[in-house]
Amino acid sequence: MEDPRPLDGIRVVERASGVAAAYAGRLLAAMGAEVFMAEPPDHSPLRREAPFLPGGGSALFAYLAAEKRSVLCDLADPVDRKAFHGLVAAAQILIDDTPVADRAGQGLDPASVDARHPHLVHLSVLPFGAEGPKAGWCGAEINMIHAGGEGFLLPNGLSADLFPDRPPLKIAGHFAEMQGGVAAALAGLSALWSGQGQFVDASVQDANVAVGAFAVQRFGDGSVEHRSTRSFRYGGVIECRDGFVELLTLEERQWEGLVDLLGRPDWATDPALRDAAERSRRGDTINANIRDWASDQPVADLVARAQELGVPMAPYNTPDEILAGRQETARGIFREVAGPGEENVRIQSAPFRFGAQPLPVAQAAPAPGADQHLLVAHPPREARKVQA
Repeated sequence: MEDPRPLDGIRVVERASGVAAAYAGRLLAAMGAEVFMAEPPDHSPLRREAPFLPGGGSALFAYLAAEKRSVLCDLADPVDRKAFHGLVAAAQILIDDTPVADRAGQGLDPASVDARHPHLVHLSVLPFGAEGPKAGWCGAEINMIHAGGEGFLLPNGLSADLFPDRPPLKIAGHFAEMQGGVAAALAGLSALWSGQGQFVDASVQDANVAVGAFAVQRFGDGSVEHRSTRSFRYGGVIECRDGFVELLTLEERQWEGLVDLLGRPDWATDPALRDAAERSRRGDTINANIRDWASDQPVADLVARAQELGVPMAPYNTPDEILAGRQETARGIFREVAGPGEENVRIQSAPFRFGAQPLPVAQAAPAPGADQHLLVAHPPREARKVQA
């Protein structure tokens, strides 16, 4: 029998067309909440998002919708809308990324939801939030990574050295939207633990500005970071014989470990380099020496020796290497569930734990409307009080 999860007994209704809101729901589902995806009649657009699995389904959706239930409802239809609100009445959290301009017409504006469900945490997840001059703006992943400031600073480090003419980039995947989902999930839980119904306004842009707080802080001394200058004074991404590693040395003991890892060459044992400020001034020279040395080092051996010496270093792995990795396997990070075809797929259980064992993934992404009977079978009931 599985151990109880923190949100067992909590019901969430998710009305999501984008990654941020769906990821917030995924995190709550991983913690044990019963999450209902209220999909439109033509199904969630996330079901059609690339990349696709061999069986034809969306790999992104397979992850975002794991452990959830699916009901289909058209909020323009009075019967469907009544059934939808019956489901919401039995929930503690409503996650919604309906555009602001469309909310009143669907009965999803904050005032209407509060009037019907005063007990509810109404969690709005939008690119620029639900208030202010940009509340009505749309925003895809590429917009959000740049609106948060991070895109302006990419590529940097070794990438900027190798490809100095490249324009600003986005991070692979849905980094910005998932950061928004993390912030939304935490904000929703904070409101839930207050024990009172309330409207919670989560902005994907705000979440990503917070991620780039260090660059923002530098404005105070007149510094504006740029991708061509933003890098660690030494370290960062290093090319080896058969791949790449990332090296980060912030503490004195880590520098000393790096010197031992390098074999204590004359340049690294220069007494002047005992001073951290001097190492920063000589960062380009130090990195040139490190890169020259590392170019003949095998990644696996180098990382193993670095870890023994307390040097923060990690490899850049391929997807197959991650799935088969010793650390990932030991921690049970990936769990196998049924895919959309005949094959099974392995997905991340959750990026956190609450005990010795990883959180389970008991259910794959549901078929559209797989739980339709629950939309009409559950009458409204008084929401449970959640104790902090």
